Amino acid sequence: MSAVEQKMMPEPEAIDLIGEYGLPYPEHRLVRSAAEAAEFAVQIGGPVVLKIVSPQVPHKSDAGGVMTGLAGAEAAAQGYEELLTQVKESVPGAKISGVLACREAEPGLEVIIGGLRDRTFGPTVMFGLGGVLTEVLRDVAFRIAPLERIDAEEMIDEIKGRALLDGYRGQAAADRSSLADALQAVGRLMLEREEVAELDLNPIRLYPDGLLTLDARVIARQKG
Repeated sequence: MSAVEQKMMPEPEAIDLIGEYGLPYPEHRLVRSAAEAAEFAVQIGGPVVLKIVSPQVPHKSDAGGVMTGLAGAEAAAQGYEELLTQVKESVPGAKISGVLACREAEPGLEVIIGGLRDRTFGPTVMFGLGGVLTEVLRDVAFRIAPLERIDAEEMIDEIKGRALLDGYRGQAAADRSSLADALQAVGRLMLEREEVAELDLNPIRLYPDGLLTLDARVIARQKG
């Protein structure tokens, strides 16, 4: 019987995968030079985020592999060079495939949607508040895939922080319909794509109309 190896999917590939299931990601491009980063910044006409793409750097922020708020061609080009320098110092010998340049998203409430393969129940979907709140509060809900609409809606209502979704203290309410769509989509993905061992979309940023995935982490199973 062949051994099964697990590897992290490069983020550009992970973005393509979730895009097949209707999970949106900001406008982006894989760039491999400061000039290409500058060109992208001019193309989108707004602030840019740069993220290193390397299998040896799974936790990009910890290695200095993320730069935000780069407005304009000069800032993007300089940010590209600084990013590579920081990563090479933090992770010597890291194999760098390029840098993912993305349009910087507007502020919004952050949540996490995850997918895993439970030994007992099989493909499972997880939902909770995103960003650092995921680790701090542990306020999450789980359901076995596939998810019916009522399952997705119950997950949203189950977390203790659900009041934040409804517009806490004058904030705009989040688009719960798009969020339920995303939960169901992750359920379908985990059922249909057996090569996906684990999926972590964190954060997903919610808006009054729609949402955006800002980071996609996928662990894929490969037969050796």
